[in-house]
Amino acid sequence: MRGLAVLLALLPAPVFAHASERMVILTLPTGWYMAGAAVAVVLTALAGLDARRLPRFAAHQLFERPRLVPRALAGWLATAGFWGLVAVGLFGTRDPLENLLPLMLWTVLWVGLTLASVLFGNLWRDIEPWSAPARALRRLFGISGSIGLSRLGHWPAVAGYLGFAWFEIISLAPADPAVLARVAAGYYLVILLLAVAEGEDWLDRGEFLTVYFGFVAKIAPFWAEPAGDRLRVFAGLPGAQVLRLAPLSASAVAFVTLVLASVSFDGLTETFWWLVRLGINPLEFPGRSAVLVANSIALPLFWLLSAALILGAIRAGLPAGRFRDAAGPMMLAFLPIAAGYHVAHYLIALLTNGQYAIAALNDPFARGWQLLGLSEHWVSFGFLATRAGVRMIWIAQFATILGAHLLAVIIGMKLSERIAGGHSFRAHLPMTALMVGYTVFGLWLLSAPAVG
Repeated sequence: MRGLAVLLALLPAPVFAHASERMVILTLPTGWYMAGAAVAVVLTALAGLDARRLPRFAAHQLFERPRLVPRALAGWLATAGFWGLVAVGLFGTRDPLENLLPLMLWTVLWVGLTLASVLFGNLWRDIEPWSAPARALRRLFGISGSIGLSRLGHWPAVAGYLGFAWFEIISLAPADPAVLARVAAGYYLVILLLAVAEGEDWLDRGEFLTVYFGFVAKIAPFWAEPAGDRLRVFAGLPGAQVLRLAPLSASAVAFVTLVLASVSFDGLTETFWWLVRLGINPLEFPGRSAVLVANSIALPLFWLLSAALILGAIRAGLPAGRFRDAAGPMMLAFLPIAAGYHVAHYLIALLTNGQYAIAALNDPFARGWQLLGLSEHWVSFGFLATRAGVRMIWIAQFATILGAHLLAVIIGMKLSERIAGGHSFRAHLPMTALMVGYTVFGLWLLSAPAVG
């Protein structure tokens, strides 16, 4: 009997990464949190309508300093680092929790750098790996013109982000180091060729990571603006930079709605509710291959639905004939939600896989090194199995989502004030209703039973 038990324990079985954390979350009064968040959003909207003057969102320069590393040098270092990671992905261990490539891309870049950019501004601008090589190649080959890609606006970035979202959320092996290395190398070369043909400035509109970090960084309370060889460091209320942006073009609106939809869809596809809709028993989840086709169809449909709800709410609060002029400015109010839900959704991944990333840096080639002095079994997830630990994480996620929506409500009122010269209950009722729904939906996604 004991031998049979040992044999059963050694058999392969699906791993539910959310098991201990979600089990504890289900014991918390999450329903009350959702109700409280909805009430807070409504009260903020009512208070804003009754207020004689909304916050000014002024920016203040703190100091000016020289660049620590010239941008061109930083770009070449980033390029070398990128190809070094690709080599590690191709020739290193196939374990995604030990290989530096998936850990650096999915945890450090996609999660950690997003959080850092939300706090300290656009850090990606100085470490993106295309500008320096593109500039050098244009000089080498004497290329000075363009091929007209700029006329496409943000649509190339929209296509890039949609492909990235599909690869991350739906594809069969997004964390496989060898697969990831080939995809990353191919994408890098395509973008480099386009940047050489069009000019490196095109990256700000056409490359999805550059566009993404440029948008989410506008929420930061601290940020730096280049001034020649120096940087001017500013501080202001979160969103101060948002109110200084030009109205979004149609392609930029599509990009922002896609960012909002993709992160929500990522959370939705992990829930028991979604798997039941697809006719799959979530307690016996067979893996991504079983939902590949369904999720591939659902992702763009979910994006279209999200865009329709957002643009419909904006349209419902405007007088006839004003939608075309107001949609671009009003969409800026959704940038805090895009950034906030990304941070909240991936917070646990940062706390868990972030430890693996540090451990991989401690022994990057799996040779038993201890470059950082860490022990072999340094990684620990004990905080996910305690009520106190999970409660702290849930409160952080709750505060992030609620804060993002409250900021979105206030920014929306400021934008409405700028567009129409004031704000009314009729104009903000649809937007407030949407914000309430988005808040509750986001919190439900974080608390619902899930696999993954």
